[in-house]
Amino acid sequence: MFNFFKKGHKSSDSAASVIKAPVDGDLIPITEVSDDVFSQKMLGDGFAVKPSSKEIFAPVDGKISTLFPTKHAIGITTKEGLEILLHLGIDTVELKGEPFEVHVAQDDEVKAGQKLIDMDIDAVTKSGRDNTVIVVYTNMDKLKEVKDVNPRKVAHGDDAQEIVYNDED
Repeated sequence: MFNFFKKGHKSSDSAASVIKAPVDGDLIPITEVSDDVFSQKMLGDGFAVKPSSKEIFAPVDGKISTLFPTKHAIGITTKEGLEILLHLGIDTVELKGEPFEVHVAQDDEVKAGQKLIDMDIDAVTKSGRDNTVIVVYTNMDKLKEVKDVNPRKVAHGDDAQEIVYNDED
């Protein structure tokens, strides 16, 4: 009856974690992103936020593992080894960093909710590009499950998506 108290027993949620919204806006499933590379999960599963604010924050604690020279994307690796890609807008690589102001550096340790980048969402839109902020888990082998998101308005730091890590290390 009380087997869950026994040492070594793992509940199915023992390796669960919550990923935070990186920006204020409308939370949507990754399958609704207007770029097939993301919506068909070619890079991995995740979620997206149609931003209402320019400030982009870390969705997790981790280390800045990738900082693209064009400033349109940033990679964070968690202590569990999950690699998270924050992609700021669609086809924004072509803007050569213009609408972005980065507040972190390669190899910085960051905390969930720490400001990473300012994105001029109006400049992105005026350039004819989609300003959706996409969060992608690029090494899906680390995850057992990625739960569906509940589409809604979010503020940065709100719970956005629950993930469940594989039991194996």
